[in-house]
Amino acid sequence: MKYMQLVFLGMLFALTTQASGLPDFTQLVEKTGDAVVNIEAHTENQAPPRMVPVDPFHRRVVPAYPQDRVSIGTGFIISPDGYVLTNRHVVHGATKILVRLPDHREFEAELVGEDEPSDIALLKLDATGLPTLKMGDSDELKIGEWVMAIGSPLSFEHSVTKGIVSAKGRSMRGQQYVPYIQTDVPINRGNSGGPLINMKGEAVGINTLILSNTGGYMGLSFAIPIEVAASVAEQLKTNGRVERGLLGVGIEPVTQKMADYLKLETPHGALVNHVAKGSAAEKAGIQVQDVIVKVDGEPVDTANDLPPLVGSKAPGTEVVLVVYRDGREKIVRATLDSLDGTVAGGGSGFSPASLGFSVADLEEQTKRRRGVSQGVIVTSVKDASVRRSGLQVGDIILKVGKRPVASTEQFSRQVGRLEKGEPLVLLVNRRGANRFIVIER
Repeated sequence: MKYMQLVFLGMLFALTTQASGLPDFTQLVEKTGDAVVNIEAHTENQAPPRMVPVDPFHRRVVPAYPQDRVSIGTGFIISPDGYVLTNRHVVHGATKILVRLPDHREFEAELVGEDEPSDIALLKLDATGLPTLKMGDSDELKIGEWVMAIGSPLSFEHSVTKGIVSAKGRSMRGQQYVPYIQTDVPINRGNSGGPLINMKGEAVGINTLILSNTGGYMGLSFAIPIEVAASVAEQLKTNGRVERGLLGVGIEPVTQKMADYLKLETPHGALVNHVAKGSAAEKAGIQVQDVIVKVDGEPVDTANDLPPLVGSKAPGTEVVLVVYRDGREKIVRATLDSLDGTVAGGGSGFSPASLGFSVADLEEQTKRRRGVSQGVIVTSVKDASVRRSGLQVGDIILKVGKRPVASTEQFSRQVGRLEKGEPLVLLVNRRGANRFIVIER
């Protein structure tokens, strides 16, 4: 009797779901599940054995060998001849990688290659005729669209969860080349490397990480767009490594104050605060205080948009940039350098009462230690509004507006040229990185 009641309730739920217009994920799971695999990454423990007692009186001891470490993750098959996509952090450092298919077949996988900046790894199984997951287009994803994940959270293989797309183009610290897809799809440890699937049954991303105060799911999940993963996989398959274009600029967001100063209608684009010597940017004529607003016709809405757009192009590629300079847009053509695995950034005192902070000339020792050739150093910040602007003691002021500063005398002269009420725009160097600071007066 209870069984019949459960069947009836299940049928009623299905009918209610269809009537309400909510999606039915059952056919989607059947269509895509066979291509999702479980991954076990085994890492040998290299620590020497410890001698431990086997009786309470320590009359006999034996060596205790530390156990190997096993991490669990997910992946999905992208070609019938056995290529599998997953996250690098799932398999990095592993001495043995086991891949288990839904039909219980098990293979020892070959690591074709891995890429740290994107956190992508490509595996190869010695098999043919395998089920595959079709790749979609993450650019077509809309905020609020239904998506589904299949993975092995906490070692529970082939667990299915669903949610919606919360945002696109998210940036994470240390991962500037990945514009993450944010969802509220519940994922946990073990989901890493599994597919994010749209309602067409296409992989649109790779579930990679969560943000959490507890270590468990809290509604913030992030996936690598499938275009990024596919490009990395193709390069790993062909060359064994990934090459990225490099422009050679340091950038920061355009704040409302900087937009007002530069006469931009809205705060958008990537504000250039540093141009590396000999770089593609310098050769193309890009200048500090330029705002890059487009790359090959693709809009740069925020500073976070620029690195993925440039990094997705091969070294030697000519790109057409639209930069905002001196109140108008300008076309700049640059031939990209190669990112070789490193990420490019990039005496007397003076204290007028009206500024609210003090500066001093730089000593030669400080210049060498801080890696600058000129500037003045901030020695005190007295005014609350200056502190709110972000200026700190120890900052080195390189420019006032567009004019370089080599001494406190020159700094005083540049400040004196400002019109009444004009904001003080400073290019400062802090811990090796440049940034703009706008101080209202």
